[in-house]
Amino acid sequence: MRTNGPLALIFHTIFVVVMLAPIVVVCLVAFTPEGYLSLPTTSFSLRWFRKIASYPEFVHAFWVSLGLGALSSLVALLFAVPAALAIARYSFRGRDAVAALFLSPLMIPHVVLGIAFLRFFTAIGIGGSFAGLLIAHVVVVFPFALRLTLAAATGMDRSVEMAAVSLGAGGWTLFRRVTLPLILPGVISGWALAFIQSFDDLTMTVFLATPGTETLPVRMFLYIQDNIDPLVTSVSASVIAITMTALILLDRFYGLERVLAGKSDPGR
Repeated sequence: MRTNGPLALIFHTIFVVVMLAPIVVVCLVAFTPEGYLSLPTTSFSLRWFRKIASYPEFVHAFWVSLGLGALSSLVALLFAVPAALAIARYSFRGRDAVAALFLSPLMIPHVVLGIAFLRFFTAIGIGGSFAGLLIAHVVVVFPFALRLTLAAATGMDRSVEMAAVSLGAGGWTLFRRVTLPLILPGVISGWALAFIQSFDDLTMTVFLATPGTETLPVRMFLYIQDNIDPLVTSVSASVIAITMTALILLDRFYGLERVLAGKSDPGR
């Protein structure tokens, strides 16, 4: 079996260190007892984690981001699943154009999307509302949900569906008991990727969020404009801890490799 040579191992090590170093530094700064950004060299403190309770805006923004990400990802999947099945199964005129249209938000800068959505939502009277923010996030995360669902649908074994139809399975039964389990890894992966994209979005959301609908990235961005203390690093460290806990639980109860790699064995 071929193994990586010394140069490849050195390259991979440097790559991993460069990727993880900013996260490690942010988490270390969050534990500083000082009132300014610095690495804790003498002692560690939970001062800035306790300080989060003094700013309920961060807590509210976290729940807004959580709800917005979960809801927009779910709505995106409701459109992505039938779109992926149609594109993967049927050959019709304009199929490539339809697929390109669905994926087009990936090619448009989020600054342009933010300005366009702001003007459009203001014109139709939903500017600054949660509904407008939800619509914008669905449009942005839809391509992420579609691509992974489409990959699962393209690689699906159609003979299993044909066998179910030959045994008398109806349309809804076929989808619920055969098709959906076959593409479920892609669906879950698409939802997770769409949720991450929605939760993390700042460039577009900053144009649409209002004081009542501020997401966590927007709240953090506005905070660092006027403050330079480590409070934002403690919020970032808390989000990182929550994310790691969620991944561990997902791996414990479902199997993270099934979500990310997508084993499509309906018998499991």
